[in-house]
Amino acid sequence: MNPVKYAGREARQKLGFAHANRFLFWRRVSQFAVLAMFLSGPWFGFWILKGNYSGSVLFDLIPFSDPLISAESLATGYLPEAKVLLGALLVVFIYALLGGRLFCAWVCPLNLVTDCAAWLRRKLGIRQSAKLPRNLRYMLLLVILLGSAVSGMLLWEWLNPVAALGRALIYGFGATAWLVAAVFLFDLLVTEHGWCGHICPMGACYALIGAKGLLHIKVTDRAKCDNCMDCYHVCPEPQVLRAPLQGKQNESLFVVSKDCINCGRCIDVCPEKVFIFKTKI
Repeated sequence: MNPVKYAGREARQKLGFAHANRFLFWRRVSQFAVLAMFLSGPWFGFWILKGNYSGSVLFDLIPFSDPLISAESLATGYLPEAKVLLGALLVVFIYALLGGRLFCAWVCPLNLVTDCAAWLRRKLGIRQSAKLPRNLRYMLLLVILLGSAVSGMLLWEWLNPVAALGRALIYGFGATAWLVAAVFLFDLLVTEHGWCGHICPMGACYALIGAKGLLHIKVTDRAKCDNCMDCYHVCPEPQVLRAPLQGKQNESLFVVSKDCINCGRCIDVCPEKVFIFKTKI
């Protein structure tokens, strides 16, 4: 088993730096490309995406809406305008088709913060963690929807670090910066992969949406695994790897758990090329 702080080093030595970080690289390209589309209007006067991560319009034509906010609105008894509902349905369709929590890994701006905390945690050798149940985020999602129904307010938007960071990156940091700092310190000092892996109700929402999608991580050959554990060290949801990698002979080689964020880091850091992206059709 490789030391946690050196996760990915063997893959970099064996396959090269670019190969051992290719999905990480393209994820960053995707995340910054989305941010650039938001900033094109304020910075250059040419609007590609107008709005923010909660709700936006592409080229003043195609709407996108956060499904959780739309669900909260419906729970309060308020029917959003048709454009908002259409945007939510479009987002749900895209992520339900592709599968997994792709938003979390490839779009969400807070992923940059949590990935940084996870990297620093490994490098500093911080291993002690508070134990939180993985299904806590689903309980929080239910509480938010029930609370919105009872209060008549969009409860999650009072304390949503994803939306807060998105607004800060587009319009400038303000009083909500403390939310982002709190998530970083929580992941660094309290619980490994704490926010994305245990708490975020948006992640829970996208997990439910993409549970039956097409795109999955697949184990090519269990016999190739040398138990270096690098994939477990870098995966924000390491429990999803156990069944396909170490399960019984008749168990599926696909990572079918709805909690997988399809980030591809397990593919990147595996020196034996055990993992690939595959459509389950």
